[in-house]
Amino acid sequence: MAQVRFFAAAEEAVGSSQLTVDAATLAALTAALRDDHPKLAEILPRCSVLVDGARVDDSWPLGGDAVVDVLPPFAGG
Repeated sequence: MAQVRFFAAAEEAVGSSQLTVDAATLAALTAALRDDHPKLAEILPRCSVLVDGARVDDSWPLGGDAVVDVLPPFAGG
């Protein structure tokens, strides 16, 4: 199961800073998140999604110890 961490508006949309999700690939994980959290589905297309700190393709296989970060665009500087 992958550990998914949410930041800023993504955390607000989900109502939690992290969840554990069982998914074989990044595409399956993001689909499950969209289905389970409609508010997140609205902003997810604009988010950066990193697996173990790296940008990867949606077909990337997720190991049981994967850490997935969902980072919405940040404003300011």
